[in-house]
Amino acid sequence: MKQKTILLLILATFFVHATKAQDTAMFFAKADHFFKTYVKQGKVDYSAIKEQPKALDELMALANAIAVKKADARSYQAFWINTYNLAVIKGIVANYPIKSPLDKTGFFDKIKYDVGGQSITLNDIENKLLRGNFPKESRFHFVLVCAGLGCPPIIANAYLPDTLDAQLQKQTELSLNNPNFIQTKGKKVLISQLFDWYKSDFTQDGLNEVEYINQFRTEKLDPKSKIGYYNYNWSLNETK
Repeated sequence: MKQKTILLLILATFFVHATKAQDTAMFFAKADHFFKTYVKQGKVDYSAIKEQPKALDELMALANAIAVKKADARSYQAFWINTYNLAVIKGIVANYPIKSPLDKTGFFDKIKYDVGGQSITLNDIENKLLRGNFPKESRFHFVLVCAGLGCPPIIANAYLPDTLDAQLQKQTELSLNNPNFIQTKGKKVLISQLFDWYKSDFTQDGLNEVEYINQFRTEKLDPKSKIGYYNYNWSLNETK
């Protein structure tokens, strides 16, 4: 009888883990399909999602049923990056039409979303779950999309555990080689206010901002460049 009970517990545990793995795989697949459907050239078709919210609502409900362990770093990071971007879209759609995420009070730090079994804000996802748990990973800033045009563009794919590192690298390189994102004017370089707001992320291990940027650039900046910050564009990143 004791052996039978142990066997049943083992089978139940296996079933729970298998179900969770299946839910996680489904989340990534559905998220990938969602981004492919509603994202075009770095912009989001909020109007279409507003008219047909079922796919987004189902994704958010699925995300709330998933708990990815931090020890599985790639799955954890990919899950929360996608969840952040989906929650931003959810927040915009809930208030659409809207011209900027800043037009909604508390968009990033007050409004909560039920995801990953928690009720948390967008800032919680970015600063506690991602930056807080993985402080060395500065490339998060180039894949977390805030719905403003000043943010690096959203991609028409989900971030996936098996390809995450390559995706983080690609998006960082695209941003830091983009002449609109890194604006060179002779010896002066104007860079996004992201570098000012999160300076400590980009100046780890003794690097300065130019040295950080040059790690990802094809055409290197002059090491003696004078840095300035251009104003962040919070206009909505919507398709027209």
